[in-house]
Amino acid sequence: MLEKFERYPLTFGPTHIEKLERLGGHLGGKVDLYAKREDCNSGLAFGGNKLRKLEYIVPDAIASNADTLVSIGGVQSNHTRMVAAVAAKIGMKCRLVQESWVPHEDAVYDRVGNILLSRIMGADVQMVDEGFDIGIRESWEQAIADVKAKGGKPYPIPAGASVHKYGGLGYVGFAEEVRAQEKELGFAFDYIVVCTVTGSTHAGMLVGFAKDGRERKVIGIDASCTPAQTKAQVLKIAQSTATLVELGKELDENDVVLIEDYAYPVYGVPSQETKEAIRLCARLEGMITDPVYEGKSMQGMIDLVSKGYFPKGSKVLYAHLGGAPAINGYAYAFRNG
Repeated sequence: MLEKFERYPLTFGPTHIEKLERLGGHLGGKVDLYAKREDCNSGLAFGGNKLRKLEYIVPDAIASNADTLVSIGGVQSNHTRMVAAVAAKIGMKCRLVQESWVPHEDAVYDRVGNILLSRIMGADVQMVDEGFDIGIRESWEQAIADVKAKGGKPYPIPAGASVHKYGGLGYVGFAEEVRAQEKELGFAFDYIVVCTVTGSTHAGMLVGFAKDGRERKVIGIDASCTPAQTKAQVLKIAQSTATLVELGKELDENDVVLIEDYAYPVYGVPSQETKEAIRLCARLEGMITDPVYEGKSMQGMIDLVSKGYFPKGSKVLYAHLGGAPAINGYAYAFRNG
């Protein structure tokens, strides 16, 4: 589906799928749980899902003769960390806008984890006191204009790379990769669980799995706490990506499965149940999830399994999208483990 698109390799190759034997057993053994380890996909600054997206965006950035990648996220954004890493790798400058999307007061929140790594990699980090929104941000547009005013050639990458024209392609590739791995495993996954916020990871998967009729088997766990806006953005990205890859079938709002029950209390702040899910996964599997994204999708998957959402015998693939460095910004919440 992606043959006609240029890709700049930033990842190791197909990511490993492992069975979560102990977690599945702890939850009653009624379904088989697996994880696809997107958190281990690259040697660039701890990797993560954003790199799959950026592999299809970098060729366009290079072709544009830009000299500065300009992007935006929250203070502990995984995406901005990866944009900083990619800029370093391809020899460009990097301008990052870090907005106050999370009402979190840990004393070192703005000095550790993702933002620390971005600063180490040489990004020009600008802190902006603005609240969370998955849409196009004025502060980002101002940063792009500022780079131009200073004689630079900016290449704009929106939050999560999501509403970029190529933002959905990487996770179309994820679905194609899973299909190849399923042939080796000897079975197909019945459900794929993914965290959903800015939308292009979910949207790309939706398009990729639509090729074999599994679009509604992609189960998005909302972590945005703005589900109506998020669902609309997933659909819009999926439809534009489907056109790009010539999917040949129409996608509508019923194809976007988004479960809204686990994003509370707000974006970026873990509930007690999220923290318990992070601990459970870590103590049974040694797999680290973060309080913003993967902890909430792990909480969602655990709860859905416990409630019998997945029929007995189902094979469920959890997409671990990365983001573990952000947990360093939540040291007080986990001060006792």
